Parts: sequence; structure tokens; C-alpha cells
Amino acid sequence: MSAGEESVAVYDAAGSVVGSATRRRMRAEGLWHAASAVLLLSPDRNRIYVHRRTDTKDVYPGMHDCAAGGVVAAGEDPDVTAVRELAEELGVRDVPVHYLFRSTYEQGTVRYHGFLYEALWDGPIVHQPEEVAEGWWMPLGELRERLNDPGWPFVPDGRQFAEEWFARS
Repeated sequence: MSAGEESVAVYDAAGSVVGSATRRRMRAEGLWHAASAVLLLSPDRNRIYVHRRTDTKDVYPGMHDCAAGGVVAAGEDPDVTAVRELAEELGVRDVPVHYLFRSTYEQGTVRYHGFLYEALWDGPIVHQPEEVAEGWWMPLGELRERLNDPGWPFVPDGRQFAEEWFARS
């Protein structure tokens, strides 16, 4: 099955699951959906893993992000999505993933409920080559500085959620 044909959960604007649709239809019609995002932090919480998305991603190709994440599949709980995406994108498995908060993101036809998580890790990182072009550990202070630079090519939803996370910390 192609990525566009996979079934994703469709939500309403208030955050309730109301059905499912193919990823292709969700993107084409701008349907509300949900995504989980995991911030991967060093055990001392002083660094965060930042990566650059591949140029073939369907949304925000080639831009930087500080979360491993993805769309919640039909019938999937956002907690399960978080664990799955962390394993798929960065190869991080068997680590506790802690829920942080829920937010919404809406820009143009990209509208979703974001479920934010964090995990602590000091082991190896294995990029999913279809999604992650490169990555590195970045001090949190540097991430704050870069987020303040509107010219830095950072995914806008990730920028919003990272700023919310900093504000809550």
C-alpha cells in the first residue's frame, strides 16, 4: 500500500475522532486529523535531537524539525503513534515516552491536533532514510536562538510546538 492510501484517523475541530480517510484524501481536502510528536532529549535534558527532513516528504520537505512524529493511523491511539514514530524515524526503541500536552495546529489546509511527548535517550540514532536526511544533538539554548530566526528553515508546526514546550518548561 502506498503512503497516500494508508488509512488515517479523521478528527473534528474540537478533537474527537469522527472517522477515517486515506492520507491522500486527508491532505487534498484539508481534513482535521491528529499527529504525535516526540521530543528526544539527552538524559541531562540539556540537548535535543534535531533533524532535517528529506526533500521527498509530503509536508515541509527539506526543513528542520526537533520531533519525531507522524499522523495517527485509523484506530490508533496517539500514545501508540508516538512510540511507533520514534522507532521508525530515529530507531529509538524500548524507552519510556512521556505525554506532555496537546495543542492544535492550523495553517492553510494543514489542520491537526498535536499530541506532544518526550523521551530521554543516550543511545544510537538510526535514521529512516525515506524521512530523515541528517540529524544531530543541539543544545537547548541554541534551539531557542534558532527558533527566533524566522529565516531558519524549520517546520512551522514544530516551531509552534517547541515554543509552547519552552513556554511550559
